[in-house]
Amino acid sequence: MAFRVVTVPENALVFDTGPLRHFAQQGWLGVLRFLAEDRPVYVPDSVERELQRAVEQVPAARAVLDADWIKVHRSTDVGFAEAFAHYADRLVVDGRNIGECGVLAMGQVYKCEVVLDDATPRQIAEEKGIRVTATVPLLCQAVRTKMLAVKTVEELVDRLLEGEYFLPFGVGGFRRHVLENGLLEYDELSPPAS
Repeated sequence: MAFRVVTVPENALVFDTGPLRHFAQQGWLGVLRFLAEDRPVYVPDSVERELQRAVEQVPAARAVLDADWIKVHRSTDVGFAEAFAHYADRLVVDGRNIGECGVLAMGQVYKCEVVLDDATPRQIAEEKGIRVTATVPLLCQAVRTKMLAVKTVEELVDRLLEGEYFLPFGVGGFRRHVLENGLLEYDELSPPAS
């Protein structure tokens, strides 16, 4: 078998299963494409496998697998395999969290930004110096740059929460959370003056 070394650009966004699956389930997958702008979007093959298993219970996850703007990373590179194994030792429990291992390995090896919403993988990414973000900061950036209106983001996060996606606040709690945590300023949440 020939070893295949794959490079991923540093400006890539590498998504975990959760955000992709839940955005697709709520019909908002296109928002993630919009937020990525011209940055390439990747998932490791471990996330692809998690999405394939999810299709049975969440048919909308098929939209992620069929999206031509999401590239699947497959590699036999030894450095990637070693990084994956390191994260698997820390995170995998009962066959769960395998997707996060691939995401973290890509962030470590290729120096690209990873999108993780689960606290433990995010903490590990920060410890390892991996560029990491999450759904809420991505949405706040979209508000800050006026790509999305606050009202749209509030509707989106409330729908995600109603679909049983975990975010660090409850339905209707977006504004309060982002203000209390310094993710947006009050004037960024206010409608423009007429």
